[in-house]
Amino acid sequence: MAAVAAAAVARGKKRGTAVLSIDGADEAPEERVARLIRENPAVIFNRRECCMSDVMKRLLAVVGAHPAAIELQEADEEAAAAAAGDGGLPALFVGGVAVGGLEGLMGLHLRGGLVPMLRDAGALRI
Repeated sequence: MAAVAAAAVARGKKRGTAVLSIDGADEAPEERVARLIRENPAVIFNRRECCMSDVMKRLLAVVGAHPAAIELQEADEEAAAAAAGDGGLPALFVGGVAVGGLEGLMGLHLRGGLVPMLRDAGALRI
């Protein structure tokens, strides 16, 4: 089991994502998701090899933000989806506020609200 977890962490590091695992953790998945949302100015929760989250990360990188990307295990997907509301996964949170998935991110960007929101949350590297 430890070897599987180590391999998952190595895969996540190689692709620039963090892997959220419940093995040996003292926190419930809901508590962990809430803590990660609070601790990161911008965070994306996604499933393994999600092409929509890749597009989200690229758009955010273009405007100067590099969110924490958390690859969820199946047991944690429900907790993150619940925190995101109706949006499901992938789910972006900026400054603790649920933006939604790719559609929500694109809508916010097209309305001109993305960069100010990222700036207010301290997620821009400017």
